[in-house]
Amino acid sequence: MFVSRHWRMPKVVLGLLVLEFPLTVAMLTLFGIASPDLYRTKLWQEGADHGWNSDPSEVVYSFANYEPQKIPLVWSYFLTRFNLIVSVLSMFVLLTKVTLYVMHILYPLLSFFVHGLLLALYAYSLHGQSAPDTLDADRRRAWYITRGCSAASTNSLRGYCQQAKASFGVTACMVALFAAHLILAIWSMIPTKQQRHARNTSVESTAEMAKQSLAAGMSPEQQWEQHRWQQQHQQQQWEMQHYPRSPGSTGGLKSPMTPRSVAFHALDGNGGSGDLPLRGQPYQPYEPGR
Repeated sequence: MFVSRHWRMPKVVLGLLVLEFPLTVAMLTLFGIASPDLYRTKLWQEGADHGWNSDPSEVVYSFANYEPQKIPLVWSYFLTRFNLIVSVLSMFVLLTKVTLYVMHILYPLLSFFVHGLLLALYAYSLHGQSAPDTLDADRRRAWYITRGCSAASTNSLRGYCQQAKASFGVTACMVALFAAHLILAIWSMIPTKQQRHARNTSVESTAEMAKQSLAAGMSPEQQWEQHRWQQQHQQQQWEMQHYPRSPGSTGGLKSPMTPRSVAFHALDGNGGSGDLPLRGQPYQPYEPGR
């Protein structure tokens, strides 16, 4: 069984690429604003003041008592930096994917590996944003996800809460988008009946050609050149089936009539005189006064 290189639904792939652009821009903007620590510690402290999560001062006290504790992933600088790097990488990959799609070399197998990697990165980002607070006894999640932003004490914290919620929502959309890319790539890699039939026909013709070449005493280089020519010829025939016939080839005509062919017919018709009125007259030099 071979892997197909043609998309089953190319318009859907193009639609997903178009949809990915505004989401990637939103991710890059939100994570760029949040870096390095615009509101992460402030939201952490706000939750501690209301008893919704752990207190960031616990980490300081633990270091002072030589009992270092690991900062929860949801409140860590690592997650903020990771999200920013992933968003920048996503924009670069998106521009590359659009270029490959325009050049018709964004194959389903390549899309499978690329979107599988992006799906894993964004799934980890989504996990980090919703990870439990490991310093809290009840292992509570971030309060800006489980509660409304109206519970914040100041307007600035409400705005930061809304930004954090938006980052979480856009990340979830990116996970769903890349999952759709991955499913479509897997489905497109499975060859259809027509593709399997064309593949079997090509293999049989190659085997028959090899037998004929051996019988004719051809060298391996000559066999390879003949095989390449046959594949190119079959590919050209397959591509020409997807183009509409020219108007001149319908109605029984063997060749299309173009303006250039009409001009050549006019020059060559009726022994060279045809539709040119001055071509058959003798040359008369110009004389003044006539």
